Formats: sequence, structure tokens, C-alpha cells
Amino acid sequence: MLASSTGWKFPTDYKEFVEIYGGGEIDEYLSVRTPPTADGSPFGRLLEGTDPALTPDCRAELAPSLPASEGLRLLPFGATATGDVVFWLIEDAPENWKVVIFRRQSPSGTKRWSIFDGGMADFFWSLLNGSIEPFSQNFSDESHTYLSWRDD
Repeated sequence: MLASSTGWKFPTDYKEFVEIYGGGEIDEYLSVRTPPTADGSPFGRLLEGTDPALTPDCRAELAPSLPASEGLRLLPFGATATGDVVFWLIEDAPENWKVVIFRRQSPSGTKRWSIFDGGMADFFWSLLNGSIEPFSQNFSDESHTYLSWRDD
């Protein structure tokens, strides 16, 4: 359905997540975008910001983490309440897309960009079990909730 409505092919883990849960928020902090919907979802902004204009500093920070021949194509699929953005690095087949995180508020001398070597489901699992802390604010160790726009 996603490919027919948008013309894009997305990773399987994302398609399954959106099919089951729809767009929404994890712990009222990390929003998950979906393609535009007829239902008026406030999270239906997936295709906004495709290939965002990055400053030369941002490109320079990301370049060492990418293969030399890699063109930088990013598609945002999530954002935090503190202004961090979660992208896919669009490469090859959708199953190979890695997660790229932009940390809006980072301590002086630390990188604002990081690449998670895995897909969306692995990223969410690592985030929620505390094995990574890529954002300006960390998730709690308590149980987590997902509020779908369908339930709102």
C-alpha cells in the first residue's frame, strides 16, 4: 500500500510497523512519521524534508562514516520533542537503509550526527532497551508506551 500511495518503496520493518501501529509517538518524545493519509494524521509528513539541505559542516561530519562513492540522500521518518531528527540513509534496496540521527543539542566538542548500522526496528529496540542514547534527552528505563494517532 505504501508504495502505491507514495511511489516509494520502504523497508519491510517500517511498512509492518505503520500497518500495525500507524504514526504516533513513543513516550510522548519520539514521533514516527507516515506517508500522508486521508485520515488527517498529524504524523503524515513522511515525505516532507526529503533530501534536506545540509550545511557544509554537517556534510563534513557525516562524510567519514560513508563510503566515498556514496551520494547523501536522507529521508526523515522521526523527530523528537527536543528537535532531534531520525533519517534513513537511502541506499540500494530499502532493506539496506541505515538510520542516521541528527542530535540538535549536543555538548561542545561532540558530534551532532551519528549512523546506526541497522534498520528502524533494530534502532527502536536498541533505543528502548538503553543500549544506545543518540538523542539530546535519554529515554527512561521504565516501561515505554506508543500512542498512535489512531487512538488519539
